[in-house]
Parts: sequence; C-alpha cells; structure tokens
Amino acid sequence: MILTIDVGNTNIKAAVFEQDTLIYKEIFSTDTLFIGLKNIFKKHPNSLETIVSSVANIPDEVILLLKKHSNLFYVSLESKFPFKNNYATPNTLGLDRKVLVSGAVLRYPNQNCLIIDAGTCITYDFVDMHKNYLGGAISSGISMRYQALNYFTANLPKLQTEEPNSFIGNSTNQSIHSGIVNGLVYEIEGFINAYLTQYKYLTIILTGGDTLFLAKRFKKPIFANSNFLLESLNLLYQYNKK
Repeated sequence: MILTIDVGNTNIKAAVFEQDTLIYKEIFSTDTLFIGLKNIFKKHPNSLETIVSSVANIPDEVILLLKKHSNLFYVSLESKFPFKNNYATPNTLGLDRKVLVSGAVLRYPNQNCLIIDAGTCITYDFVDMHKNYLGGAISSGISMRYQALNYFTANLPKLQTEEPNSFIGNSTNQSIHSGIVNGLVYEIEGFINAYLTQYKYLTIILTGGDTLFLAKRFKKPIFANSNFLLESLNLLYQYNKK
C-alpha cells in the first residue's frame, strides 16, 4: 500500500492506495495533520510507502512520524518526472503542477493534455502527446475572488461561493456571484477553446477543490476528478521506483 499526501495552500489531503485503487481518503488542516496521520497508520498498518508533495511547510513532528512508520519519498526538484520541462524558468514550476503533469502523462499516454486545477489558485498546465511540457497559466481561484472584491472595495460584502441565479445579477450579492462564478467559467472555456484551435485532439482534466462545483457547467467533454493529484502522486511514486 502507498500513502499519498498533498500539502496544499489551504488543505492537506491524504489517501491510501492499493496498487491503483484509492481505498481511503481524508482532508486535514495543519493542526489536525499529526493526529490524522497517526490514525491512518493505525487503520492501515501496511501502508509502508509514503509520497509527499508540498507547497507549504510541514511540521518536523509530522516528518518524524512518517519516517517512523513508512519509507518516505519526498517529491523534490531532483525527483524523476516523465516529461520534458520546456518552461523558460523550469525551477520555478511548482511541485504540485509537476505532479499533475506527471499524472496526465502516465494516465493518458500519447495525448495532448490540459490540466486545470481549480483550488486556491486556478492553474492551467499543458503537455503535448510527445511528453513536452509547454507551460500554462495561473489565475485566482473562486474563494480568492470573493475575498478580493471585499478587501479592495469599501462597500462590497464578503460572500461565500454560491450558484448565481442568472448571468444577470438583480442585486449586489447576485451580481457578485454572477461575476465571479460565471466569469471563471467563461475564463476556463476561453482557455479550452484557445487550446482547441491549436490542438484538435485534447484531453481536458479538471481537478482541485472546486471540481464538483464547476464541472457541471461545461459542455465540452472533460475528465472531472477531484482526486487527480493524489492519484498522480501514486503514479509518480511507482514511476520513480521502477
């Protein structure tokens, strides 16, 4: 069994895999991570391999716990990745994005893939059918957009994510929901259409915390999988151990 851990900007996700099958998943905060991992090792004492991808700091006690109960593999710049990185600044490409691109290459070989990660930020990453990573885009996520409207204005309220009633907002609140949610959908559709003009055959993967909220809004066929980063960690671990 393999324990995969994704330390993101907002939450920490952990999952246990038996080969390619996800059998257990949990979401933690930094404060609950240590106890949560102890419980995972109690429930799954045979999870002897752990792979971690992190964009934030992990407490030392957590690292010691992982090393005590498993063989720890930490994704780093020195790890092996199954694609050629053509980013102009390759060392600045986030490890979470590298993991997602690796998962796309390993899960959908010989395909042009656009991976859209809808989390704290929205990231777009493109890898072609020849395993060349060409780059992508970064923009603010849904929650960040709600917070920004409140923070940078004098009178706009801070709202929680909500389905807009229409693209025409008939109140300040509904105008905010329409502008943020519909605006993000139009943005994503715009990127997808731009890629399709250059690459006729395109595999589109939508993942991240807002996957389920957004997926139903798109007409084009996409693979919506909120667990894709965790699955990609599992695939990347197996790739590095071969």
